[in-house]
Amino acid sequence: MIEFLVVGAGGFIGCCLRFLITKLMMPLPVQMPLATLFSNIIAGFLVGFLAGMEKQTSFITPRAKLFLTTGMLGGLSTFSTFSMETINLFLASDYARAFGNIVFNLIFSFLGVILGMSVSKLLFKSSAA
Repeated sequence: MIEFLVVGAGGFIGCCLRFLITKLMMPLPVQMPLATLFSNIIAGFLVGFLAGMEKQTSFITPRAKLFLTTGMLGGLSTFSTFSMETINLFLASDYARAFGNIVFNLIFSFLGVILGMSVSKLLFKSSAA
């Protein structure tokens, strides 16, 4: 039961962070769903960083991993919103932005994970057991 509370607390924080990113980016005069893209990239970077950190150190407990990855970063990233925004672009016949949204989210989220893992490896390589 405690795991559900840990994930829920992390999810609450992640969802609030995503909402904050959306609010901060609203004034931008861009017709792409950038808030979702940035949320997914940030979450990708952080999950990669944590995965790399977990391999290099013993800092992350199983409960902390649940809180951070499944909870907080699961709440921060959003595949469903990305999907709906992309469908809305297709429905508006804005095919270039729709395909761009797909490509940017996939490529930059993956690159975020890779970069996060690389940064973690550089920072914690001397801590490896």
